[in-house]
Amino acid sequence: MLAGRILKARHAACVNILPAIESHYWWKGKLERSGEVLMLIKTTSAQLKALRRLVKKHHPYETPEFIALPIESGSKKYLKWLEASVA
Repeated sequence: MLAGRILKARHAACVNILPAIESHYWWKGKLERSGEVLMLIKTTSAQLKALRRLVKKHHPYETPEFIALPIESGSKKYLKWLEASVA
């Protein structure tokens, strides 16, 4: 399982898996629709490059979605735990 690989490699502190997502998108010039699973991966900017490599290597899609959003604010205790979990 991809989430387990990510966590065992210490590239993330937490992975949330949201099942039963229905995606509608353009792919190779055609409009597509498929069932997918959304993963929210909590990590640090220092881990992004290694995380991206791991996801690309083990994800079944030719072009998996990989976007990073900055953390603008958060509880100090949670952010400290996140940092410690990927150190």
